[in-house]
Amino acid sequence: MTTLAKKRLAIGLVLAGLLIAGCVVLVVLNWPPPHYSYAAEDGTELKFRTEGDKFLAYDGESRWEEMFVKGVNLGATVPGHFPGEFPITEDDYLRWFQQIDDMGANVIRIYTVHNPVFYKALVKYNRDKGKDPLYFIQGIWSPEEQLIEQQDAYIPGIKEAFHREIEKAVKAVYGDLKAPKQPGTSGGKYTANAGPYLMAWHIGTEWDPEMVDNTNRKHADITPYQGQYFAATEEATPFESWLAELVDDTARKERTYGWEHPITFTNWVTTDVLEHPGEPLFEEDLVSVDATHIQPVKWEAGYFAAYHAYPYYPDFFHLDKTLETIPDGNGDFNTYKAYLQELKAYYKDIPVMITEYGVPSSLGVSHLGRGGRNQGGHNEQEQGEINVSLTKDIYDTGYAGAILFMWQDEWFKKTWNTMRFEIPEDRRAFWLNVLTNEKQFGLLAMGPGKEDDLIIDGKLDNWDALPEGEVQAWDQPAAGIDRLQVTHDEAYVYVGLRLSEPFAPAKRLIRLGANTQPGGNQPVSEMPGLRLNDGLEAIVNIGSDEETEVRVAPSYDFHRRLYGRYGYWMLDDPTEEQTVQFQPWKLAVSLTMTPPDTRSAHPFQDMTVGQLIRGTTDPGSGDFNSLASWQYSGNEVELRIPWMLLGFADPSSRQVIDYRPLKEDRAFSTTETDGITFVPWIGERSESGTDSGDSGENVSLDTFPKYVWQPWETVQYTERLKSGYYALQAFYRSLPDRRTTGE
Repeated sequence: MTTLAKKRLAIGLVLAGLLIAGCVVLVVLNWPPPHYSYAAEDGTELKFRTEGDKFLAYDGESRWEEMFVKGVNLGATVPGHFPGEFPITEDDYLRWFQQIDDMGANVIRIYTVHNPVFYKALVKYNRDKGKDPLYFIQGIWSPEEQLIEQQDAYIPGIKEAFHREIEKAVKAVYGDLKAPKQPGTSGGKYTANAGPYLMAWHIGTEWDPEMVDNTNRKHADITPYQGQYFAATEEATPFESWLAELVDDTARKERTYGWEHPITFTNWVTTDVLEHPGEPLFEEDLVSVDATHIQPVKWEAGYFAAYHAYPYYPDFFHLDKTLETIPDGNGDFNTYKAYLQELKAYYKDIPVMITEYGVPSSLGVSHLGRGGRNQGGHNEQEQGEINVSLTKDIYDTGYAGAILFMWQDEWFKKTWNTMRFEIPEDRRAFWLNVLTNEKQFGLLAMGPGKEDDLIIDGKLDNWDALPEGEVQAWDQPAAGIDRLQVTHDEAYVYVGLRLSEPFAPAKRLIRLGANTQPGGNQPVSEMPGLRLNDGLEAIVNIGSDEETEVRVAPSYDFHRRLYGRYGYWMLDDPTEEQTVQFQPWKLAVSLTMTPPDTRSAHPFQDMTVGQLIRGTTDPGSGDFNSLASWQYSGNEVELRIPWMLLGFADPSSRQVIDYRPLKEDRAFSTTETDGITFVPWIGERSESGTDSGDSGENVSLDTFPKYVWQPWETVQYTERLKSGYYALQAFYRSLPDRRTTGE
């Protein structure tokens, strides 16, 4: 062999070695991690099963152990996006999986099929977890809009669409799917087999009661479904029989992959199996969907009931006297725990999980609950305390699991009492409306872009670190104010004031008028002596803690326009004083209920949400309050004002609610503003009231500072674990380990 041939051979051997090594590395990296499952007599694999009212997990060796399922619901999006866009990256998933795992949760629930990256990331995360992986519950989304629109589950096309979604979900979980990428749905090539980390199937969404009732009436003569793995009982309603077929189809499709997992369907309090004599609305107690009317025929993994149950909805949670059986220790009753006991007593022979529950950390409130467990109006610490107490109620009552709603805040969500003010609705994801409580249920705060940069603490030094051009400032905009500076982000308008002397609320009152469009009211009593050539939409009062709030012009007041004479007429006509003075900013929390339209009568209720809380937004401070909106220190005053309190329907496109009358469907109209004109004013307190040194001459708004900004199409946001995360972590760690059944 020549020298050249020897060299070529050596090079070839080296290259072959490198190629083989590379292949080995690739195989090792993609080799499925070991999993520990139980093999049934026919070879089917199981990791979880149900027995009686227990949910059991296989220990990987020889025992089945009772477990308490504890976890969080995981959404499909981040700020600036809607769920159907599926923007979450592998890095996002891996970071969140670690945080969820560290919290002590053992499961994540997802509502629908995510993009392939979710399953790939979960398999990757669990690669070195051995017998203690992070599991997931796969939800299967129902054709919810068609069901509500058609009011009949048996209409051709609906069930077929559901079966297609079941097939997609099963194939996605087992890494056996190539789905086209289409707007509004997940897609791509699914190759990661996440089946070993699946805990259960969770079919469908919350059922519209009128649809269920109509389905039952239209198909009353239908024969109960009898399937290969699941069947409807003789007592099953037509809708329950429809569900039995979908549950059976899920089992059939999974069986082809050699696995069985426990199966459930989504249910909620509105279609529960109990009667609620204190519920005022007919549709909230109209019909039942009963999990015991579906039974496994040949499904060793078993079956369980799942409910979404919150302590403030429906209204019977705070109205039904029959639930006043458990004192809460604070002079009220724990109606939530009483409800849980009644529901568990009914489902005594199968496991029951509460797969959605919780309260949000939002300024806005939309429903009232007993013991202060309202839907909103809580800071992050209060949210955590309530969530822990709800979890404890679920655990102590003998439920098989509790899955909190939810992991991350979701900017795209809407709530009944603010959705009419968020226009256009297809831009909700581009800003954070802190009056919409649904947006802030998360344990992971998805804050606006400047949340980490501008800490509300009454000191303006951190404003100087903002990029050039992001702050607009005016010197001596009014007597007693040396400097006014303004900036904004996706949730707030930030205002910094440097006064001529230290702020003393007992001696002086600061008022900051806001104008966004022609119209409004003159601040006759609020800014005496000041006459403007146009009105204001809002005034920010800055004084004592009780006085500091945003007030709305009486002619502009969304609340009265919607619920007063020219809207739903649930509010009395305003008094003469109310037509002149700027009014508290309020949200409805309960509408007027009057028989025979409702089962019982209840008055209109609302809450003031314009109050600005003094404190600090520094998470590292002992005085941290996530709802803090203002603070002062010496001669500096700092505020952050929620956009909607200034009249904004969508700040990202500069849309404000205008003055036009409500449309036929009681909808508001908007107009585009070119900015916010601020009218600063300081009044000296005296025995006769608050006096100003201003003259009574008309003053043009053009002479005052006007804050302007460019519309935005992309958002900046921050991530931070809320204090509720750590509260739940502490509670999870206090729970006992799995209890061995002896099998």
